[in-house]
Amino acid sequence: MLAAHNVHPLTPLQPADDARRAATLLRSGALEVADGAPFAFLTALASRVCGVPYAWIALVDADVVHVRALAGLVPGTDSGAHPGELPRELPIEHSCSALALRAGAWEIEDLRADGRTACMPCTAGEPPLRMASSVPLVTHDGCSIGTLSVADSKPGRLDPEQRAWLNGLAGQVMALITAHGRERALAAARAELDALATTDAQTGLHNRRSLLSKLHFEVARTRRFRTPLSALVIGIDQFRDVNQRHGDAAGDMVLASIARAVQDSVRVIDVAGRYGGDVLCVLLPGTPREGALKLAENLRVKIAGLIHQTAGRLAPVTVSIGIGAFNHMDISDGDAMLEQAEQALCRAKANGRNRIEG
Repeated sequence: MLAAHNVHPLTPLQPADDARRAATLLRSGALEVADGAPFAFLTALASRVCGVPYAWIALVDADVVHVRALAGLVPGTDSGAHPGELPRELPIEHSCSALALRAGAWEIEDLRADGRTACMPCTAGEPPLRMASSVPLVTHDGCSIGTLSVADSKPGRLDPEQRAWLNGLAGQVMALITAHGRERALAAARAELDALATTDAQTGLHNRRSLLSKLHFEVARTRRFRTPLSALVIGIDQFRDVNQRHGDAAGDMVLASIARAVQDSVRVIDVAGRYGGDVLCVLLPGTPREGALKLAENLRVKIAGLIHQTAGRLAPVTVSIGIGAFNHMDISDGDAMLEQAEQALCRAKANGRNRIEG
């Protein structure tokens, strides 16, 4: 352990180290949980077994130290702590805990006797911190993201047993952070898998399976609450000609562009999906046929005005739209509603395209 007389100046952290630490801290999710009860228990235990009144977790960002899970001190609300407070965020140069990132586990018997810490706010504040001891929190790949620190308002040192306890508790803090990070990664992976399972990769809309699942849900709700439900089936006019004249890549671009226009035009509660090939579908909960007709016309005009570009400029591409509406009588299930909309789309195509039927 280090006392004040043999603590030597340390080389400042390099920018690359700052960037790596900040990125690792962000990925870990430690800032989300370090004020939680398990961490507060560990800092309180660190304070007790080390025989000092104060303990905290310091999470060190690129240039800011985030103080969490305080024991014996009140978390401050600004950079100038009031009596009995320690700021929750402070510049890295004002944190004695941050020194452990450079030196590893360390201890300073009297902070006022060390040139690096003598003028820090925590040393001159109330209560003044005189002794401090820290152990770094190190990830499995060797990156220090913070410390578990204890302190006293009078000079002193930890004995070997207390130092061993502090090291062990720092390991427990890091184990909790690691477990949380794994949970976050698992949740993100599950969300990604869910998105892959429900999203059409080419358009970014719901895929057919997800669309029909949503339809089943909306039909059940419509039946229960006797609310309106409509559907638009949108077919791109002469889409095969686009592919033949300009290539499949151009066709993919046109399809994606139209899908974006549809997604940008619907409400949060509406469900836009790829029904198949060059056909899209929009489910409109709580919307009667009249409202569906209005949206369909707005979409038709908006899509006709899109300018699609690839290697060269393409002619404007139009769509035909068929409308189906749930009426609780002859159209009383999802399949019947979509069949009605498909038949209306066929009529729109047969009657000259770039039009609405339904």
